[in-house]
Amino acid sequence: MYRTAALGAKALKGCLSRSFRTSRYASSTAAAMASPVFSGGSIPSLNIPLDGVSLPPSLADNIKPSKLQTTTLPNGLKIASEMSPNPAASVGLYVDCGSIYESPYSRGATHLLERMAFKSTLNRSHLRLVREIEAMGANTSASASREQMGYTIDALKTYVPEMVEVLVDSVRNPAFLDWEVNEELRKVKVEIGELAKNPMGYLMEAVHSAGYSGAMANPLYAPESAISGLTGDVLEKFVSENYTAPRMVLAASGVEHEELLKVVEPLLSDLPNVTRPVEPKSEYVGGDFRQHTGDEATHFALSFGVPGWDKEKEAVMATVLQMLMGGGGSFSAGGPGKGMHSWLYLRILNQYQQFQSCTAFSSIFNNTGLFGIYGCTSPEYAAKGIELVADEMKAVAEGKVNQKHLDRAKAATKSAILMNLESRMIVAEDIGRQILTYGERKPVDAFLKTVDQLTLKDIADFTSKIIAKPLTMASLGAVLNVPSYDSVSSRFS
Repeated sequence: MYRTAALGAKALKGCLSRSFRTSRYASSTAAAMASPVFSGGSIPSLNIPLDGVSLPPSLADNIKPSKLQTTTLPNGLKIASEMSPNPAASVGLYVDCGSIYESPYSRGATHLLERMAFKSTLNRSHLRLVREIEAMGANTSASASREQMGYTIDALKTYVPEMVEVLVDSVRNPAFLDWEVNEELRKVKVEIGELAKNPMGYLMEAVHSAGYSGAMANPLYAPESAISGLTGDVLEKFVSENYTAPRMVLAASGVEHEELLKVVEPLLSDLPNVTRPVEPKSEYVGGDFRQHTGDEATHFALSFGVPGWDKEKEAVMATVLQMLMGGGGSFSAGGPGKGMHSWLYLRILNQYQQFQSCTAFSSIFNNTGLFGIYGCTSPEYAAKGIELVADEMKAVAEGKVNQKHLDRAKAATKSAILMNLESRMIVAEDIGRQILTYGERKPVDAFLKTVDQLTLKDIADFTSKIIAKPLTMASLGAVLNVPSYDSVSSRFS
């Protein structure tokens, strides 16, 4: 296509050069006077409308955001949507079901279900499903977390009925064909192998398994020991038990609510109305994880338990604290100075060249969460590096952060939230996940207001509170020089 366009442009250039070879002007005025198109001797003003050209209506200077509309079907399933001027729409089906609901019999099911999304159904072959999605020009995605599953499709608004039908068929009627399950299990094994090559991702899993007692300790990735037991029958049983109407939300961005209801009700109104089960219990207890791999570096993570989204202000504090601590790699991949004003950059990465990476992280769930710092140093510097990271968390708890640091963190947090909400797919996901968590979608203004109201004392008190909890420590690579759990934990006393 591009080659054809280039050849056409060359041909046009040749015609133009032959036709106008003698008409070379030193100014646009001279060109206009010689041109037969305009008889008035000058080019008309752009403010004068052209004859026979009708202009489309212009957009308003200020478009009020559409209000979210929510409907609950008799079986308990919720449908929520909001309109947008965007020509495209995003529709997602979100389920209150993650790895915390797995039993020893179904361990790894949510990881495999994520891989099995938009495969063959009882009504469509995988080939037909792919062809229909391609015909709409749609994008599809699926995600699995510890508490929720999400399936999303995105395309032009004119395809909303087809989008919803494909989405619902994929989630409600998966065929779980043996050969497709086996193919995805091979890919799951590859993902597990790749995780071992990603130290930070590996340690994020480790701090959950070491720090929690109960369902939250269930792995997000399928354990190698469980792969042989995962079959289509296991997945079918897991879906039938957990994909029930009261635990599902269909959320859409860019769709008229009444139009959405007409399409969704016939497809989902017959789902069983099963009593929503109590979320499996989890307790943060702290712990220690070490794995020596003989690597040339020492990777470590220090983390503590924090409240979940059920205590919104404290969860917001954890989010702002993560932004304040910041950090990253020793090389700024985003360009000179990018991100180098955060606490960990100024006080760790810029001061101690032995650090290859140092960054804050958080994982916040409905009723609990984790906040911590990941670091990577040379093996001989591991003990000193861990001490420095512990001291920086204590420094924040002791109130050594100034107003400039806090203002930057608050502005960065608000900017990240608002920029993410520019995406219709993220808007649909935000609607679905908030309704699963709160039963409603809270306005973004309330979140921003909570961020604005945070003070230096709030951050110091919050940090003091979390470092008083049991420490969760994880290390990977050359761990022989990593200090004992008790010695690191004592630094926070």
